[in-house]
Amino acid sequence: MTGYIAGLRKVVGRTCLIQCGATVIVVDDKGELLMQRRKDNNCWGFHGGGIEPNEIVEDAARRELYEETGLVAGKLELFGVFSGPDMHYIYPNGDEVSNIDIVYICNSYSGDLKVQESEVTELRFFALAELPEDISPPQKKVLRSYLESLGNSA
Repeated sequence: MTGYIAGLRKVVGRTCLIQCGATVIVVDDKGELLMQRRKDNNCWGFHGGGIEPNEIVEDAARRELYEETGLVAGKLELFGVFSGPDMHYIYPNGDEVSNIDIVYICNSYSGDLKVQESEVTELRFFALAELPEDISPPQKKVLRSYLESLGNSA
């Protein structure tokens, strides 16, 4: 949870917040997707998180990717902006959010994979035919859209 959101939670409790985030879909040279198993809900998802006040969205995407995976993003390509009922989520701790997620694709990166132990339990590349079924609910729409962009069905 970002410092900004943590501060708001102290004031509003678990009430639904509009949360703007930046997400990165990392694709390796074989077309496999890097996913992380989240510590909060034990589901697989992409890398990203909340944007801090006055932070440039692309900078937030790069920061979150590095914090969660140890990878430094090269070129980021804007994939899409996701919002609406499919992006509504109640975290296991009861915090409720309506996500607006700005998603990038990253095919160019450097560094060594390193799990951010406070938020992530595992990092793994998946072939498209072997994607896990237990995808974090707010990221299902993003994954579906990505697969559709490649001509695959979700």
